[in-house]
Amino acid sequence: MTPSQKDGGAAQQARWLLGVLLLVQGFGSALTEALRGTSFGVAGLLRAAGLPEWTDYLVGAAGAVLLVWAALRWRVAR
Repeated sequence: MTPSQKDGGAAQQARWLLGVLLLVQGFGSALTEALRGTSFGVAGLLRAAGLPEWTDYLVGAAGAVLLVWAALRWRVAR
């Protein structure tokens, strides 16, 4: 079994990538909203759809959960 098959391969890479993207989009948008009064990216689209400001934190938290999951899977696969 190759290392990429052992740790889930594409699924593991997707967890890392999606986790980073959601973390930056969520918490970055919340920080930008606080400092500059504007949001960006996915969180900006959610805000334009009429969702409350706390959804930024929800998106960021989802990213953090994915990163923790990816790190745990990586650690176990080692």
